[in-house]
Formats: sequence, C-alpha cells, structure tokens
Amino acid sequence: MNTPITRLFLVVVGLFAILVVFTSRWTVFGAQKLQHNPKNFRAVLEEQRIHRGLIRAADGTVLARSVRRSDGTYTRRYPQNGLFAHAVGYSYTTLGRTGLEKSRNAQLTGNQGQFGSLLQQVTGSERAGDDVLTTLNPAAQRIALQQLNGRKGAVVALDPRTGAVKVMAADPGYDPNKIPDARVYGQLTSKSNQDAPLLNRSTQSGYPPGSTFKVVTAIAAIDSGRYTPDSILNGKSPHIISGTPLSNFNNEQFGDITLTTALTQSVNTVWAQVGEKLGKQTMKTYMDRLGFDAQPPLDLPSGELRASGEFRNGALLPPISRFVDVGRMAIGQDKLNVTPLQMAMVASAVADDGRLMKPHLVDRVVDRDGRTVDRVQPQQQSRVMSAASAQKVNQMMQNVVREGSGTAAALQGIDVAGKTGTAEVGRSCGPNQLWFIAFAPAKNPKVAVAATVECGQGTGGTVAAPIAKAVMQELLK
Repeated sequence: MNTPITRLFLVVVGLFAILVVFTSRWTVFGAQKLQHNPKNFRAVLEEQRIHRGLIRAADGTVLARSVRRSDGTYTRRYPQNGLFAHAVGYSYTTLGRTGLEKSRNAQLTGNQGQFGSLLQQVTGSERAGDDVLTTLNPAAQRIALQQLNGRKGAVVALDPRTGAVKVMAADPGYDPNKIPDARVYGQLTSKSNQDAPLLNRSTQSGYPPGSTFKVVTAIAAIDSGRYTPDSILNGKSPHIISGTPLSNFNNEQFGDITLTTALTQSVNTVWAQVGEKLGKQTMKTYMDRLGFDAQPPLDLPSGELRASGEFRNGALLPPISRFVDVGRMAIGQDKLNVTPLQMAMVASAVADDGRLMKPHLVDRVVDRDGRTVDRVQPQQQSRVMSAASAQKVNQMMQNVVREGSGTAAALQGIDVAGKTGTAEVGRSCGPNQLWFIAFAPAKNPKVAVAATVECGQGTGGTVAAPIAKAVMQELLK
C-alpha cells in the first residue's frame, strides 16, 4: 500500500519540479532573451511608448531625440542628420539599434530592472529615459568630414589626458532619419553596395598602417633600453630582412644615421632591423600595452569594435606566431591590419607621457530632473612606457613634422608631433592607404588624432596630414 503512494508522491513532485523549471525558464532565466526577441510584438509595442532620453554632444547640441506620434507612441529623430551617424547609431523598433543607441539603451529607456518596473506599475508613473551627454565635438566632426570630402576613410580624435573621443568621423556615412524607409535601408545594406555606409570605419575597418606603426617600434626600442634616439644604424637599401630583400621608399639610400633621422625620413631598412633585433616577444609586450590584439574598451556595442593586429586567413595572430615576419611588422607591413581608433590610441599614449587612457564616448548620464546619475571617470588602460621614454619618442615625432614627411601638418605657433604612413595596397580603386597620426601641442598635448584615406594617390604626408591638421586646429581653438 505504501509503495503505490510513494510512487504517486514522487510523480507529483517530479511534475511540480518540471513546472517550476519551465516557468522559471521563461520568467527568470530566459526573460531577457524573450524580451529582446524581435518576434515578441508585445515588447515592441511597450518600447514604442517609452520616451527615450536625449543624446547630446559635448556642447549640448541634440544628436538624438524622441518625437511623440498622434497615437501616443514615440519615434526617433536625429537633428544633425548623418553628422554622428556611426557613433550615435539609430534606434527603431522594427530595425533594432546600433551605436550609443544600443550600448546605452538601458539608460536611454529608463530601464531600472525588475524592481524598478514593478515600482512604476504600482505608482502608475510613465517610464522615461535619461539623457546621455557625449564627449563629441560637432564643429571638429564637421571639419573632419569636410576634409575627407567624400573620400573613403576615417578620422578619430581623442583627448589624450582623459580618453574622451572628440571626433569619430567615417565616410561614406548615412542619414539615420532615412533608415526606416525600406527602400533606403535595402540600398544601404545591400551586399552589392561597395561603399558599406553602415560600417563604422573608425572602429570596424582594418587597414595596413604603413609607417605610422614605426611609432610602436620606436616605443619598444626606446623604452626597452635597447636603443636611444641617437643610436646609429645603417640605412642602405635593399637590406635582407627575414631572408628577403627589403627596400626603402623609392629605394632611397642612407648611410649610418640615428634613430631620430630614421623616423624623420621613415627609413624602412633601419626600423626593420630594429624590429628583428628587438624580437617578437618585446614587440608583443608593447603592442599588448597599446591595446593591440584585443577589442578596444570603448563604450560601443562589441559587434561594432574590431581588434587590431596581425591577421592570417581572417584570424588574429599573436605577434610571436611563427607566421609573423617581425622585421616587416615593425615597419607596418606583413599582415598588419589596424583601426583608426587604435592608431589614435598609439599617438595618445606618447602624448600623455606614456599613459594610455581608456577611450570613451559618454561623459555623463542625466535624469529628467537634471541630476547626474552616472559620470564616466577617466581611467588608465595601461602604462605603456615611462614618461622619460615618451618624451624621447615625442621629440622624435616632432622632428617628423618640423623637417620630415609630416611638414604639411605644422601649425603656426604650435609644436606638432606626428608620423606619416603610406601603405601600398595595390587595389583597383587606388594604390595606397594613406595615414597620419599626431598630437598637439607637443609640450602639453590636448588632442591626439589619426586620419586615414582609402585607395589614395600620393602619400600620407600630402593627403592625410592636412586632414589631421585641420581637425587639430579646430579642437585647439
């Protein structure tokens, strides 16, 4: 008699456990996934009734706001059209979110968690989002896009002291106000659209850095104690590197020269020798400190960020891999692919006496009563090099602008430190990837910048340096 009762009891307990598991699965463990499921129409309707917070530039300019429709729902508007399309992104219930609209969605929608939602239901209060204030500078952003002048490329400008992103410009771009138009969205996302306007070239495109990477090699050379700015090497061309001849630009010949002269004149054979003598492990140490081989800690969605480094068959290689030619990597060749953000971070680390600050787009979050509920504090990402080493590399980069390949970036009355890059890519659209990285004023840097142009004619010094100069000039007003 007791055995059947026991069996029945166990069956009831088992069924109850199954009930608990399945209800918990949807109400607790799978709640977030269910809420964000695009087929969950209830969530879509609820979202349309939330008055999302504003997104503002550093000067208060409204970059994104919500507009109430006649039926009580809201839609998003972007008053600056495509000016900050890639950084701000877009938010539409039928298309999803990108940029800050996605990474800061919780604050913008006033999401206070389950307890906060229950409290709102009990009190009957309307859910509204907080405002997000960014570090972005509209005037400098306009200058950057004007300077790109329709050419594919990107410009990133940082405050090296704090990591605040002042400019994040990429061309081609798009107008987020037109995204809901099915025809426009189809054109923007079409695989046949070679412009890829939705791609944030500042953080998602990998380019060969050319000679701008020599700054990374210079950092490793000076800070490791293996070299000084006055160390002498021979710059003859060609020179055998990893068993293969390597030439200088236009096969220019140099005799015994200092490292400072080698950076000023961008002598490939000298810096390739330095890279070989430093070795892969030393190069890896400094690349890691600068943020290579990992996604940057920027407050954008992870899917909109790309690591910089050596790539083989689409996979990221560590600098110590047997597939890496360290001599050619040291001059920005081999299999290097980097983002403009990463190269702006390289310039920033030298500018701030060897400290690399975490880049960030958001300054603070403010509620509807004007109270600051969250403030982004500047954070050090790493100590890349000693202050003394940074000062030496700083002086070497100043020489590039004073009398080397970067003279087009010189500012009247302001010392500029920089480095050009001209990477031969041999694409049908144009032969070179053109670069310039810099910071100013050299003695008390307030801005660090990276500018690059795809498929260009000429050199980084003639094409990219003037772009960086104009942006620095605006930010230093």
